[in-house]
Amino acid sequence: MREKNQKTVIQKIYDYLLEAYGPQGWWPLTDLHGNGGSNPTKTGSVQGYHPGDYTYPRNSKQQFEIISGALLTQNTSWPQVETALLNLKRLNALSPEGIPCLDPETLKEAIKPAGYYNQKAGRLKILAEWFSDLQERTPDRSAEGIPIREELLSLKGVGPETADSILLYAFKQPSFVVDAYTRRIMTNLGLIGEKAKYEDVKALFEENLLEGPVVYQEYHALLVEHAKRHYKKKGAYGECPLLKIVGD
Repeated sequence: MREKNQKTVIQKIYDYLLEAYGPQGWWPLTDLHGNGGSNPTKTGSVQGYHPGDYTYPRNSKQQFEIISGALLTQNTSWPQVETALLNLKRLNALSPEGIPCLDPETLKEAIKPAGYYNQKAGRLKILAEWFSDLQERTPDRSAEGIPIREELLSLKGVGPETADSILLYAFKQPSFVVDAYTRRIMTNLGLIGEKAKYEDVKALFEENLLEGPVVYQEYHALLVEHAKRHYKKKGAYGECPLLKIVGD
């Protein structure tokens, strides 16, 4: 597919998804539970979303919650992560200062709903230390010549998807997130190969979209919503309405 056509298709897909599902309001935050933060599509958590409001996160507390959620959501569903975050909040430990102070067994028990709690407990502490060390730096400023994304990728348990989720949602940096849903959709549409590398899929979006965290946030969230509706059963992938856009 020629570069110009590719750019047009990527934009058309976004426009279709936004029209179909509306703003998604990611990343959900526990601060918004019972405070107007509802999920516009009801396929994940039913609280904590903020559709159309891109001012979040508004403070370091919310940033750290997003960072924690990005790690905990590995290999599990969001409602389980939400339970784990609320457990930490009840312990007054959902902070970079609180996590390291928890007894290891207490921490594991709190995040147990999110699964793989032995591994995630240790990795959450590493992230808490990293966030504390970040101090007044911003994610677009490297430390000792090392880009922030590379810093994150050097941490145990932080892969490209988790690193990009942290950059995009916690720090509002234009770093596109590629997850399994994105791969599934893009492969079915013939825009990537089945064995495409993460960085290549990421580049597909970043090179064909206007650079901006709001669009990146919405696009990623919209792809997740679309996949939940059209990509649960492999035999039904041929019914995806986006195929018509690619074919035009």
